[in-house]
Amino acid sequence: MNIAVILAGGSGQRMSSDCPKQFIKVAGKMIIEHTIDVFQTHKRIDEIIVVSNSLYISDVQNIVLKNKLNKVKKILQGGQERYHSSIAAIQSCERLDQSTNLIFHDAVRPLVSHRIIDDCIDALEDYNAVDVVIPTVDTIIEASENNNIANIPNRNKLRNGQTPQAFKLKTINEAYQLALADPNLTTTDDCGVVKRYLPEEPIYLVDGESFNMKLTYKEDLHLMDKIFQLKTHKVDQQTINEDVKLELKDKVIIVFGGSYGIGNEIVNICNDFGVKVYSFSRSQNNTDISNIEHVRNALKHVYEIHKKIDYVVSSAGILVKEALCNMDYDSIVDSVNINLLGSIIVAKESYAFLKESAGSMLLYTSSSYTRGRSFYSTYSATKAAIVNLVQALSEEWLEDNIRINCVNPERTKTPMRVTNFGIEPNNSLLDPKEVAVASINTLMSCLTGEVIDVKIKK
Repeated sequence: MNIAVILAGGSGQRMSSDCPKQFIKVAGKMIIEHTIDVFQTHKRIDEIIVVSNSLYISDVQNIVLKNKLNKVKKILQGGQERYHSSIAAIQSCERLDQSTNLIFHDAVRPLVSHRIIDDCIDALEDYNAVDVVIPTVDTIIEASENNNIANIPNRNKLRNGQTPQAFKLKTINEAYQLALADPNLTTTDDCGVVKRYLPEEPIYLVDGESFNMKLTYKEDLHLMDKIFQLKTHKVDQQTINEDVKLELKDKVIIVFGGSYGIGNEIVNICNDFGVKVYSFSRSQNNTDISNIEHVRNALKHVYEIHKKIDYVVSSAGILVKEALCNMDYDSIVDSVNINLLGSIIVAKESYAFLKESAGSMLLYTSSSYTRGRSFYSTYSATKAAIVNLVQALSEEWLEDNIRINCVNPERTKTPMRVTNFGIEPNNSLLDPKEVAVASINTLMSCLTGEVIDVKIKK
């Protein structure tokens, strides 16, 4: 069993905030909401324990209920020091199998990745204690009492510690029992307790990530907010597993822009699996997603047949590769209407249907969303707007159980690409079928508000 322990007992003194920093909002949700959600959506995490400041236990309970965090089995009261919170979690698990894995994580590190969690769990197959670290990039100075340099350690051997820190229950329990018998106990982390009181126990180091930052000071909020905006996720782009195929057969899917490119590959895959899939586009059935009535009629038509719509994909888009000063206004308006306004219309008109089915929506962005580039001014602007639209709607639709994500493919061999760039080496382009596979896996996932990267396999 893998149990995540979210340590949320801090008071936020260094932030000079009216509330603990884990309850500050960033990217639309409280820090602690983001953090718990990472473990809630991780397939290998069985249960979650949250250890909270006693004054905020009711707030944590409300978060769990609002977000339907069914893996959270215990909400415990922490203590004055960090290690008091760890001890509370350990003691609550004492009756469990001693081989149970406890994965301790700071509530104020909301950007931890599934990869890091996986690596910690994998390492516990061979070790009883695991820490997450990143290389130290700055020179570390040891200062003397009179503020001179006393020593400069070799930074090649130095690491900055992060969380999670993961342990076998037996190991961390034994370490803390010894620690509590020490009247001079002082510690800032759980691995430090194991290292001090079980010195023969090896602690394996898992590679962390620079983005797995801890919110400590007010200035960190600005950086964290930007990282959330640019944060991406990956799904399988090679295969669709048998469970997904089986679940797909009962679904009704609408693809706007399904006549060519990525949208067409989604339609083809769904047809191969016997899925009820419907394609609408300007070239196929005169459906323009920037026309409200066209979108409304398409959705109504499918709903009247099946009495439900589970998934909506909007892959329709156009690219005019030209300097803005040379573009005519008809082209500018068409670009904004199809790439942005059309997505907004599809989202707004699909809302009622997806609320009824607790369904999912998928939009598409581009690598140019992170920074505008010359000759892509309107295209880059609309693709950046798509990311913000998805992130905003994921919050608005959360309580309606509607998931919405956007796929961010690298250069893909589609007719639109060929029209604008001519003939390019095949090995420099993504196969649109790979993007389609990743798209379907995203639709069927529990993710929401995510940018899904699909990259060329090196």
